[in-house]
Amino acid sequence: MSGLSDAAVSRLRAAAAWPELGTDRYEILEEIGRGGMGAVYRAVDAELDREVAIKVPHDAHSPGLDRRLRTEARVLAKLEHPGIVPIHDVGRLSDGRLFYVMKHVRGRTLRDHLGELTSLNERLRVFERICEPVAFAHAHGCIHRDLKPENVMVGSFGEVMVMDWGVARVSGADQNTTATDAPPPRDGTQPGTVVGTVGFMPPEQARGSSASIDERADVYSLGAILYLLLTGEVPVPGSDPAAAIRRRSDLPRPLRSIGARALAASPDDRYRSVAALADDVSRFRAGQAVDAHVETLVERTVRFTRTYRAAILLVLAYIVMRGLVAVLAG
Repeated sequence: MSGLSDAAVSRLRAAAAWPELGTDRYEILEEIGRGGMGAVYRAVDAELDREVAIKVPHDAHSPGLDRRLRTEARVLAKLEHPGIVPIHDVGRLSDGRLFYVMKHVRGRTLRDHLGELTSLNERLRVFERICEPVAFAHAHGCIHRDLKPENVMVGSFGEVMVMDWGVARVSGADQNTTATDAPPPRDGTQPGTVVGTVGFMPPEQARGSSASIDERADVYSLGAILYLLLTGEVPVPGSDPAAAIRRRSDLPRPLRSIGARALAASPDDRYRSVAALADDVSRFRAGQAVDAHVETLVERTVRFTRTYRAAILLVLAYIVMRGLVAVLAG
């Protein structure tokens, strides 16, 4: 009798580790992702005959993980936006772990998709699409706190979705989800705990200053994503990424100023909102002046010439034609 191949053994081991959902509605097919908090499985919803994704925490005896997963599920349930994955169901495994069911997002992470974005305009358009759901979340009192390329999915038709809201902070009235919620912090972490990803989290978040975190923390993380889109590199931890992007002579000066403002070390020096950051990028793409950059006369002239090049050429052609007519008539 022939033995099983290593690949077959690996598949069997993975299947044996699959969680027991305690229901016949969902059939797990494969594991499609794994992070520090839990694993995500591709499954089939037999009731509605569709593929879904199911997220399950690693540890069955961790109240912190359970609270964070519950927070993420409730955040997703509140944030109905095309750029935020919708949640379909929630339940508990036989061992007591919470799980939730969400849309199965098909695509690649932003980091894996970078090679497909060959032009500067394409990269900036994707960046604007990342900003849209984050700005929507901020309008509903939710700060993501872990924005990075791995948490952005790009679909085959260009759709962009911001994923993994497990360490999101919900503020204001949105914190009072139910009377049985554990007391603050509502993000599932303790005061002084550092959450986020090195290279993409702002200095105040890296220090564990949770009380000072507001939407400008996400502005910084988006600035780091913009840095990656523009340079192909991740900001070096401990460096000054704002100064680094200002030195990039291969980038237009207005774009360097946008990146530098988003990546400012002090929250007070950054854009006040994600919407303001996205608006400046949109103005740059449209050939307009941006708020982050004070133009010189030469820059203003060059920008005006590029923006209205067709009209300027028509006027010049008209002037030349009139001149020739005048010469011939004379």
